[in-house]
Amino acid sequence: ALGLLVLFTLALTWIAVGMGLVSPNAEAASNNAMPLIFLPFISSAFVPVDAMPGWFQPVAEYQPFTPAIETLRGLLLGTWIGHNGWLAVAWCLALTALGYFWSKASFGRDPR
Repeated sequence: ALGLLVLFTLALTWIAVGMGLVSPNAEAASNNAMPLIFLPFISSAFVPVDAMPGWFQPVAEYQPFTPAIETLRGLLLGTWIGHNGWLAVAWCLALTALGYFWSKASFGRDPR
């Protein structure tokens, strides 16, 4: 569980670094990562995906927070995690790579 938390934090940090590097100023950089705060609210963190409206279930099911939350919940409670563990690790690795390469490409560019 701790390893997944560290990996997920690393992934979101690299995405936030990329967002900050493409920002025109410090105020925009501090606010660009704000949409990441709302992603847990549209995941299975508070309500099971099956209890959500039918049109909203695919949105909640196929975003990075849901498999991470389900995996952490399963690991901490000792319940079955199914394929969520692999999905959570895949999302973490993909977001880390995306954020890293985005940050590397954006570093040193003139923001104007």
